[in-house]
Amino acid sequence: MTNERVYKMAFSRVYPLLVQKAERKGRTKSEVDAVICWLTGYDDSGLQAQIIKNVDYETFFNEAPQINPNANKITGVICGHRVEEIEDPLMQKIRWLDKLVDELAKGKPMEKILRS
Repeated sequence: MTNERVYKMAFSRVYPLLVQKAERKGRTKSEVDAVICWLTGYDDSGLQAQIIKNVDYETFFNEAPQINPNANKITGVICGHRVEEIEDPLMQKIRWLDKLVDELAKGKPMEKILRS
């Protein structure tokens, strides 16, 4: 899949998949929301507004209030790529989100996921 196709995916279609992934492992939708809000700076109502507006991934991240300054501490492999080595800034943000939800699904404590 090309980067452009990923960027144009509707966030409202990806979001339920992120929630399902976490819920299958005993985590909650509110924990997924907390992770997304931590990374992007959206509050709960801002996140829901983006979902309702059916924005694509590119717009979702471009309109994010503020990417968390600790996001660069997110490291590891997702989809066969080291997230800290991804050169495309938008793809790196998308993979950061994937990595955070993966960590959530693997049972990692929220304090560690949120790099606090």
